Amino acid sequence: MVLLGEASHGTSEFYRARTAITRRLVEKHGFSIVAVEADWPDAMAIDRFARGLPAAEPGRPVFRRFPTWMWRNTDVDAFIAWLRGHNARASPERRAGFYGLDIYSLSDSIEAVLAYLDRTDPEAAKVARERYGCLTPWQQDPAVYGRAVLSRGYHTCEPAVVEALTDLLNKRLEYATRDNERFFDAVQNAHLVAAAERYYRTLYYGGAESWNLRDRHMFETLTRLLEHRGAHAKAVVWAHNSHIGDARFTDMGRVRNELNLGQLCRERFGNEAAMIGFGTDTGTVAAASDWGKPMR
Repeated sequence: MVLLGEASHGTSEFYRARTAITRRLVEKHGFSIVAVEADWPDAMAIDRFARGLPAAEPGRPVFRRFPTWMWRNTDVDAFIAWLRGHNARASPERRAGFYGLDIYSLSDSIEAVLAYLDRTDPEAAKVARERYGCLTPWQQDPAVYGRAVLSRGYHTCEPAVVEALTDLLNKRLEYATRDNERFFDAVQNAHLVAAAERYYRTLYYGGAESWNLRDRHMFETLTRLLEHRGAHAKAVVWAHNSHIGDARFTDMGRVRNELNLGQLCRERFGNEAAMIGFGTDTGTVAAASDWGKPMR
C-alpha cells in the first residue's frame, strides 16, 4: 500500500499531486483500492458511480458534513471522472474502487444497514430496528450520547449494536451469495456503527483513547477492503499527515500515547507500506473561522 498525506485539508496542490501519483499506481501497477479519510456511506455512493454499478440510493446528496470542501471539490470531481473512464475500459474484477475509512457516519450507516435488510430480509430488519433504536435519540448529534452515558444517566448501547453486527455476520453465507458487494457494504456499515458507538462514548474522557479508536477503525476498514478485493489487492490511502506517518517516531506516540494508521500499517505490512507526507511553506487553504462556519 501507498499512504499519501497532506499537511492541511483543503489545499488544491495536495489533491492534484495525490491524483497524479494515484493515477500512475492504478494504471501501471494494478492498484484497485483508493481509500480516503471520508465517511463510508458517502464514499460508497461515489464508488458505485466510479465502477459503473447501480446507485444504492439514487439522488442522495453526499459529503454534506462539515468541512464539505474536503471531498466535495473540483479536484476530487476530476479524479472521480478519470476513475470512471479508466474503469469503463477494465473488466469488473479489475476496476478500482473509492472507499471511505472514517468513523463519523453513525446515522447514515444505521440507515444503510436497515435499507439493506429491508430489501434482503424484512424480518431481520425488524430486529435490527429494535437494536438500533437505542441510538435513535442521538443520531443527529451523537456526541450528546457520549455525554449522556458519561453522566451515568443513560445505559450504553454497546450490546445492541454489537448484536446487530453479529446477526449480519451469522448470515454471511445466505446474504453474500445474493449480492456480495451490497452485503460487504452493509457489514462495513454495521462495523462502523459499533465503532462509532464506542468512539462517542470515549470522546469525553479526553486523552488518546478516542483518537486511537478512530485510527484503529480506519486500519481495520482498510484490512477488510484488502481481504475483500483479493489476495493481490493493493491500496492507495489519502489522509492527513497525522494519520499516515508512524506515530511511534513522533510526539504522538512518545508523549501522548497515540497510535495511528501509518503505525498500524507498518507493524502489519512492514516495507510493503510506503508513507509519503506532503508539506508546503506558503500559500492559501480552504478553511473556516469556526466549526460549521462558511468556507473562506
